[in-house]
Amino acid sequence: MRVAVAATLLTGALPVAQALAFDGQPAGDARSALDAFRAYGRALRDGRTDDAVSALQYAASGGHAASAWRLGRMYMEGDGVARSDLKAFETFRQITITRRDEGPNSPDARFISSAFVAMGNYLVEGIPNTYVRPDPSKAVELYFYAASTFGDADGQFRLGRMMLEGKGTQRDPRQAARWLQLAAQKSHHQAQAVLGHMLFTGRDVPRAAPRGLMFLTLAKESANENETWIADMYEEAMRQASDDERGVALRMVEAWIKTVRR
Repeated sequence: MRVAVAATLLTGALPVAQALAFDGQPAGDARSALDAFRAYGRALRDGRTDDAVSALQYAASGGHAASAWRLGRMYMEGDGVARSDLKAFETFRQITITRRDEGPNSPDARFISSAFVAMGNYLVEGIPNTYVRPDPSKAVELYFYAASTFGDADGQFRLGRMMLEGKGTQRDPRQAARWLQLAAQKSHHQAQAVLGHMLFTGRDVPRAAPRGLMFLTLAKESANENETWIADMYEEAMRQASDDERGVALRMVEAWIKTVRR
């Protein structure tokens, strides 16, 4: 799978953009890219947004992975720049191309793996009115690469969801639960919610109500206010759970918290 994904990036299975996503010129060496990244931080603290963006673009063009990842997020969120999903996609893609040979021991591993996941997210639905067409099967490959090569929790969660739904791949609840479990163990709250619901209801897996309720409780505590689906799952499970199941789940939550704090 790793070879297949790398080949996809190299052979250009996706159309090549007319220009690089980075607007600055290559910095020439790693030190100048790092200096530009530091200049970005100073400009940001001083409230000089335009200078900050320019410095970040320059650092990204010089191969600084953290800068490129941050720039991609800015385009994705419209933070300090005009929002552009296409520029975000191209920025993340550039990271996966230039840093594809690096593994989990790379100091930039978290930025590289996150770029693979971000590309996959865009390929699930595509980007309207651009060359980026929906390609769920390619998204699954990218999630798998991030999940397996880097142990990326978000990649593991998204791969699990795709397998659970049979989107871009054959439906495989058993493998889905495996990937969700790996992400849940890393405190990925969305994975905890989906896995918890599966375990509590016995949907596609043997029922383990206390453990499922434990994961749903942990997920609810970490969810943001917009993730109402997690609160809904938790509340429904709490209504259906017996007193014994709630009691065991509470003890499991307490044990989990103690383990995490060590």
